[in-house]
Amino acid sequence: MRIAIVGATGEVGRMMMSCLEELNLQIDQLDLYASAKSCGTMLYYLDRPIEVMELKEDSLLTRYDYVFFSAGAGVARTFAPIAADVSELVIDNSSAFRKDDYIPLVVPEINGDLLHSYSGIVANPNCSTIQMVLPLHILDKAYTLKKIVVSTYQAVSGSGHSGIDTLMKQRKGSTLKGSYPEIIDLNVIPQIGVFLDSGYSTEEEKMDCETRKILRNSNVSVCATTVRVPVIYGHSASVYAEFDRQVDLGEASELLQSAEAIQVHENSYITPLAIGNSNLAHVCRLRYGTDRHSISFWNVGHNVRIGAAANAVNIMKLHARMSGRI
Repeated sequence: MRIAIVGATGEVGRMMMSCLEELNLQIDQLDLYASAKSCGTMLYYLDRPIEVMELKEDSLLTRYDYVFFSAGAGVARTFAPIAADVSELVIDNSSAFRKDDYIPLVVPEINGDLLHSYSGIVANPNCSTIQMVLPLHILDKAYTLKKIVVSTYQAVSGSGHSGIDTLMKQRKGSTLKGSYPEIIDLNVIPQIGVFLDSGYSTEEEKMDCETRKILRNSNVSVCATTVRVPVIYGHSASVYAEFDRQVDLGEASELLQSAEAIQVHENSYITPLAIGNSNLAHVCRLRYGTDRHSISFWNVGHNVRIGAAANAVNIMKLHARMSGRI
């Protein structure tokens, strides 16, 4: 297979390479692109050095089987359509195409059927959305989801390497806020993205719109509060969900335990520090909510893996199997 990664030197781009390595696939050509300032950087794939090239207007006129984008919405809007005209599948990690009715927004374990016989652009969902919808999809099928109230605790790596750099400098005494509206060290910031006229932030709006699109459930209501916390890797979320049908808690736990890409912690809980390199959505503290028609749980996932790179690579893997490439 021939693969390209745009934004290869960023947090997610580098993790995409790691996730591809873990698949142990035969890749005949792997081209890496980034901005001019990163041109010439040497990255390694299976101990093989690859020089990063500058992304230019003609860079993506080469035909690839798969092109991964992790370079921001502006770059994606400019270059992804160019790549899609030539290559088989373009998988974009930005928010550029997520709301487009004609572009699939895919979590393979939930709506991977959308990839069948498909070519063009596929949108990779928001990090906090992916880890939450994996368990909610299972519960929605069993009990019919009506309402979600979620509060997130999102790591600074969700802002890219600059978020990590800002936190580490503040830990050493810096008072520079970086891209954050407030100091993040020893603090929490209840704002991710800009605020909209509704009073919600853009990150909260993403969780609302994307959840309904992925679950194919336009009737579900979503109320999200997204919060940045001084954690390097691993998003956490407190999730409350209401259903049409009365929930059997034991049955719900069994359904989640048998589901793909989910790990249930029955008698314990997990924290961001403990998830390591996991590509799973972790569910714990599963309990009834306000009544037997509702459930609450604690949800943790590695935001750069399951929330970005691993889901993107899983999209590629499923499409490659459907199309006979692997």
